[in-house]
Amino acid sequence: MSPHTTSSPQLLTAASPERRHWIELPAHRSHVAVARRLMDARMSAWRLPPETSADAVLLVSELVTNAVCHTLSVRILCGIGLITDDCLRVEVHDHGRAAGGLPRCEPGPEDEGGRGLLLVQEIAHTWGVDRSPLTGGNAVWATLMVSDRERGTCVDEDMPGAAAPRRAS
Repeated sequence: MSPHTTSSPQLLTAASPERRHWIELPAHRSHVAVARRLMDARMSAWRLPPETSADAVLLVSELVTNAVCHTLSVRILCGIGLITDDCLRVEVHDHGRAAGGLPRCEPGPEDEGGRGLLLVQEIAHTWGVDRSPLTGGNAVWATLMVSDRERGTCVDEDMPGAAAPRRAS
């Protein structure tokens, strides 16, 4: 099965249609690389700074991997959008039915996995999880500042479950 682009007016609505991009993928480990490649290509077309694109590709990789490995989803939706000139949003929608958000994971020093959301928390400006109106499962999202300067904010005051913005040290 190959991925295909989907049009979703319900989400990333703050971004105009030419500033958002959606793909639908089979929920299989081999498609994590496909999601990374397709999203990286879109960000290159948008001429985003390489550092922002690299961080966003890592977020896509972690969120898609979690959706593939920790839910019973058959397909997932992955979206990116420029909410403002300074704010990029990444969303992954699955069919997971976990009530109360995502389970907390505390990996041990010898564990090979379990650090994905810790990476998301460190890289993202803000992140959170909501019930997806598209899949009925989880919508896990993260925002990144596009520029080096903290000129604006990526926090959408109306977004339930928004984690507090991470401040530059």
